[in-house]
Amino acid sequence: MKIKITINEKDKIFEVEPSEYLLDVLRRNNYTSVRRGCDNTSCGVCTVLLDDKPVPSCSLLALKANGHRITTVEGIQEEAHKIGLYFGNEGADQCGYCNPSMALTVYSLKLENPKANEQEIKEYLVGNLCRCTGYVAQHEAIKKYLGDQS
Repeated sequence: MKIKITINEKDKIFEVEPSEYLLDVLRRNNYTSVRRGCDNTSCGVCTVLLDDKPVPSCSLLALKANGHRITTVEGIQEEAHKIGLYFGNEGADQCGYCNPSMALTVYSLKLENPKANEQEIKEYLVGNLCRCTGYVAQHEAIKKYLGDQS
């Protein structure tokens, strides 16, 4: 069956199976920044934005995305670059596997709550695991990114 999704501000039509997850549809269509991790919504590396809200694409049936807006990190390249600079400056970037999903989640946080405090940042990022860091440097980078008005 066919579904229509606006992905990174471009209308697309995808052929999907009824039981197929959005992650698999996106990867099959060369949106390779969307990564496979745990396949059970525990790690967050498959995160995309559905109507500007972070969702795990490994557990979202592609049919549920029909008629919605999906954003991958390719759709926020300028902001993702800015977020990456903050992470690099704080030493919060190690292997990079979680970077696309983390950038999307941080970008969504800025849209929803640009003045988020430390606790609100922690709560918003609860679905994004990073196996390389202790999160302290990431949270510092995120606070600085949120404070950047440029």
